[in-house]
Amino acid sequence: MKKEDITKLSLEELTGRVNSSVEQLAKTKLAHAVSPIENAVQIRTLRRNIARLKTELTKRETQK
Repeated sequence: MKKEDITKLSLEELTGRVNSSVEQLAKTKLAHAVSPIENAVQIRTLRRNIARLKTELTKRETQK
């Protein structure tokens, strides 16, 4: 996800995306532990997207 897309999301959408991304990351890590997944870069991409989403959430909370 790009920064522009993240800034357009509402607060509820941000929290929903964070939660779903964290769940997806856990499932992907488990699948990778059982048998190596084809695209291991996917784990790094998920982690970075979660960080971007959480950064935007924190930014909005501090602006209030």
